[in-house]
Amino acid sequence: MWPISEERRVESRSEAGPNGGGHRRVSDGGRSAAAASAVLRDRPSCCDPGRSSAISVPSSLCEVGGRLRIVARAGMERWRDRLALVTGASGGIGAAVARALVQQGLKVVGCARTVGNIEELAAECKSAGYPGTLIPYRCDLSNEEDILSMFSAVRSQHSGVDICINNAGLARPDTLLSGSTSGWKDMFNVNVLALSICTREAYQSMKERKVDDGHIININSMSGHRVVPQSVTHFYSATKYAVTALTEGLRQELREAQTHIRATCISPGLVETQFAFKLHDKDPEKAAATYEHIKCLKPEDVAEAVIYVLSTPPHVQIGDIQMRPTEQVT
Repeated sequence: MWPISEERRVESRSEAGPNGGGHRRVSDGGRSAAAASAVLRDRPSCCDPGRSSAISVPSSLCEVGGRLRIVARAGMERWRDRLALVTGASGGIGAAVARALVQQGLKVVGCARTVGNIEELAAECKSAGYPGTLIPYRCDLSNEEDILSMFSAVRSQHSGVDICINNAGLARPDTLLSGSTSGWKDMFNVNVLALSICTREAYQSMKERKVDDGHIININSMSGHRVVPQSVTHFYSATKYAVTALTEGLRQELREAQTHIRATCISPGLVETQFAFKLHDKDPEKAAATYEHIKCLKPEDVAEAVIYVLSTPPHVQIGDIQMRPTEQVT
């Protein structure tokens, strides 16, 4: 399903210019060998996926002839050095997407309420010699002023947004019959309003710079396409149905605006993240059991779908990717 990859050596990497703008190619010298050793330590070869390891090999890294290479995805060349915003980048799917984009040579602004994990990921990406850059940004997506301030900072420091990946989302165990209004508001504010505000601001950023080939990707859920008989997820599911409608509405409005900016929705089923532990925060055993009965998707699987969507030719519009673990029933 994913396009064929091409190989690029890690010995060359991109470094930001003196103003953080255009990139120049430099030789990595001895550091690349050390980075390769660090990255591959205790890892399986990409040609031996059956071996277990505490650390998984990123999809765009491969050891060939004893040397670490960064693999450039076919079709991703036009995004190199351009800027992508990834919300909820501190862990799970958001962190995997941010890493994958940096591996493909993009400048990535990763935002979350706390940025410690993003700062660590940025350091890992730099030490591994990835050609892109990860820029941590602290933003509370439930606060519109925070979002507007973030887009203003991106505009002044990095020109603007070319790709917006609305990944941040949350679930609260608030049922329809007895749930708290505050829990409902938390879910609606992040899953629906923040997504819509980021989408609006990203489009305006593209429009004012005459960017006609941008992309807005909403990380949705299979819960935006069916309602499972689990009462604590019903309001969450309603917010994800809203994302399904918002993505199609966005596609239509982009056509009315006669732009070639594309809108895509990616809807994964059960992904092994911290999601269940936040949903069942008072019952960690139940949360852990969520991921034990089947082989779940990994965050990297969703990141691969994002790269696929971005790598398609400009005349191809991917509306929605629905993906489940093979063993998942619903």
